[in-house]
Amino acid sequence: QVQLVESGGGLVQPGGSLRLSCAVSGSIFRITAMGWYRQAPGRERELVAAITSDESSTYAESVKGRFTISRDNDKETVYLQMNSLKPEDTAAYYCNRWATPWSWGQGTQVTVSA
Repeated sequence: QVQLVESGGGLVQPGGSLRLSCAVSGSIFRITAMGWYRQAPGRERELVAAITSDESSTYAESVKGRFTISRDNDKETVYLQMNSLKPEDTAAYYCNRWATPWSWGQGTQVTVSA
């Protein structure tokens, strides 16, 4: 059974940065395309960024140029570096397999507020 453990969220001022981490166990991580998703209150969960096994990446338009997804196959961990954060980035952030998610982890809350 796959386990996803997200961490690194918190409260940050607009313009600040955070780095999220997601430890993945129980899967063939090296060949799995992974994504970061987010869900704000009252809104549907959306894909923020994704990275393939060969480290090609794609981003939602709203975060292009500000967020960077990366992965460490030895540590079976995927990261999301978030810079120039905006209040509209406030959401619970989740990692999961890209396009065909497993069961969801607990997520990590990101709050951008002055």
